[in-house]
Amino acid sequence: MVSKYDPEMNGPWYASWFDSPYYEILYSDRNEEEAEAFLHRLLKVLDPPKGSIMLDLACGKGRYTRFLASKGYYVVGTDLSANNIRSARKYENDHLSFFQHDMRMPFRVNYFDYIFNFFTSFGYFEDEEDNLEVLSHVHKGLKKSGIFVLDYLNAAWVRKNLVPSNTKVVKGISFQLDRHIENDFVVKNIHFSVEGRNFT
Repeated sequence: MVSKYDPEMNGPWYASWFDSPYYEILYSDRNEEEAEAFLHRLLKVLDPPKGSIMLDLACGKGRYTRFLASKGYYVVGTDLSANNIRSARKYENDHLSFFQHDMRMPFRVNYFDYIFNFFTSFGYFEDEEDNLEVLSHVHKGLKKSGIFVLDYLNAAWVRKNLVPSNTKVVKGISFQLDRHIENDFVVKNIHFSVEGRNFT
């Protein structure tokens, strides 16, 4: 999935977009209730032992992470966004901690019983070596019998059912979303205006 946020921002698009207030507005319907319903089903399948140590890789503001910790697991959340981690840290406790971290870099070795990557937050790097580096560090971070759960797109379904264009109005902002497939990437362009300023 490839996109960009603001051409005036420095660095890759994902560094600014996931740190922006507009990302939160656009996906405000993806809330704690949705996360909890998803995790109830996942935990029923996985049935993690009490005291399991978990990593939520690219945790955002920690909506999945907080729920897992509330179930008695020891949970770490990492995210590239400084704003997300700053917001998430107010929920830290004996079972829950957060760190700003680039998933392409090593974090902890032979440490986690489970590593989760939710909300299709993998595959944004244009260089395939970066994506492979992420998977390598996931492997190193897991204990020998550890489990990695990747929440990702069903490629065949997406190719067949991709919606080329739609408009979503949230909190008075009209987001125009255009999508197409290019070189095996889903390219999503998001256009909106705020106070006379245009964003793409």
